[in-house]
Amino acid sequence: MAYEFERYLNVRSAYGASFGPDGERLSFLMNTTGVPQVWSIDAPRAWPEQHTFDDERVTFASYSPERPELLFGMDEGGDERQQLFLLGDDGTIDPLTDEPSAKHRFGGWSSDGERFAFASNRRDESVFDVYVQGRDERGEEATLVFEGEGWLTVGGWSPDDERLIVTESHSSFDQDVYALELETGELTHLTPHEGPVRFQSTSWGPDGGIYLVTDRDSDTLYLARLDPETGELAVVEEGGGWNVDGVAVDEESARVVYSRNVDGYTELTAGELSGNGIQEFPAPDLPEGVAGGVSFDSTADRFAVSTTGDTHNTNVHVVECETGEAERWTDAATGGIPRECFAPSELVRFESFDDREIPAFLSLPAETPAEGAPVIVDIHGGPESQRRPSFSPVKQYFLDRGYAYFEPNVRGSSGYGREYTHLDDVEKRMDSVADIKAGVEWLHAQSEIDPDRVVAFGGSYGGFMVLASLTEYPELWAAGIDIVGIANFVTFLENTGEWRRELREAEYGSLEHDREFLESVSPINNIDSIEAPLFVLHGENDPRVPVGEAEQIAAEASEHVPVETLIFPDEGHGFTKLENRIEAYTRIAEFLEEYV
Repeated sequence: MAYEFERYLNVRSAYGASFGPDGERLSFLMNTTGVPQVWSIDAPRAWPEQHTFDDERVTFASYSPERPELLFGMDEGGDERQQLFLLGDDGTIDPLTDEPSAKHRFGGWSSDGERFAFASNRRDESVFDVYVQGRDERGEEATLVFEGEGWLTVGGWSPDDERLIVTESHSSFDQDVYALELETGELTHLTPHEGPVRFQSTSWGPDGGIYLVTDRDSDTLYLARLDPETGELAVVEEGGGWNVDGVAVDEESARVVYSRNVDGYTELTAGELSGNGIQEFPAPDLPEGVAGGVSFDSTADRFAVSTTGDTHNTNVHVVECETGEAERWTDAATGGIPRECFAPSELVRFESFDDREIPAFLSLPAETPAEGAPVIVDIHGGPESQRRPSFSPVKQYFLDRGYAYFEPNVRGSSGYGREYTHLDDVEKRMDSVADIKAGVEWLHAQSEIDPDRVVAFGGSYGGFMVLASLTEYPELWAAGIDIVGIANFVTFLENTGEWRRELREAEYGSLEHDREFLESVSPINNIDSIEAPLFVLHGENDPRVPVGEAEQIAAEASEHVPVETLIFPDEGHGFTKLENRIEAYTRIAEFLEEYV
């Protein structure tokens, strides 16, 4: 049975779990009302209670370690200038910050629940400082404990609440870790290194060490212990040729959960820190797909984790640490669509121009006509992101309508080691576009695919990839869908949020030194080559890729190909409000129906 797009976009997600201090109540975010709000539940599959009722999205929620109260974040119209709020046990909501022009990035509760830390660019839009604030303090009462000079993130409090982990990001693949003494404001650099090295997912351990994942002296990320007194870094668990992409540690019990990203699929390991290693428990019995966002209960006997897969929408499972037994606690609805209607994907590989194998996920409709099915080539953003086997209502809708769906992880994608992620840096930018060409040529050889009905589809950096593919290889495409994409790297870098420019220049090239190159790879400067109809969608409040990127590409392309444009005044970098998502993707479906 064919369902309308609105039904698919009403498939809900439950994620971002946090156990309350009693270890019984579990909070999570769910988008039942159209945007993510705070809900809670006290038993598996019980009727949940909704706690926030705003028209704007809630971005995270974290229970206090000592009181039945939640700290949560919310922005306005997708502008990413997150403010912090306190949800009391009686349901009252108090704003903790009042700087609507600034971002506030939560850094965790102190162990007694009296204070919390965050990083904010309220002093200078281009840099982040570190603040500590009491739970009963409001607005300007936060204490500035360290003035930063770049992109700082707070990674959590030491067990004695005397220090904070502070991470400075120089690029997506280069970070440094510091320990900040709160009493003196002294910042100790713990990870001096040369060249780009990742230090991510930091957690204090019960022994005073800092546990994190890093690729120092390795092509892939591994789990390590960093000694904050000596700076010594010791391997705890290797990735086995794959990235260890996250770690959570309970400070009191020494229990730990970490994840490996194996060809896009999550392999979760739970155990207990023991000496220089981990005493492993039985593997958690979770559905195949992607899992993350671990929260231990008060005794660390259990942990909550969000799971998703091709054929199952995102829900929260609770796992018994010592047995691995898992039970789904949330029941995010599927819009009345039977779960057996959702189609799986297949992991495939194709050869690119330099004989390199490129991984991709291919999903096929239940039935394909003799001439083959039309196919959507969905290109992820980042560029250092990765397409993984997670649930996508958009993909499932098009599969139900007879489209095939192809999701390549071109060079520059994360998940396949350090070398692979740097294969598209600066002057090698267009090599990743050549990977898209090779992927389409591989699709041409598949009997299930109609080579004359291939659609380029992508958002953010994926939107750039759509535009670049349409201009570099115009003969391959029947249509293009550009969502919040980059049309001109120069205007993008000039107008993106002040706090993002340095990080983006590290990936794409700098305005000062690489301007000529940036001009040469900008699709706007090659727009005369485009032959396929184009649909451009954007959010007016986008702080990452300003809406001017959509406006200029639509104006230029419309001179010689059909172009449709849809700009939402109350959205940012992507579409979070249900009514906007329904309008956007229904219009996309109608556009493809007309031209493909």
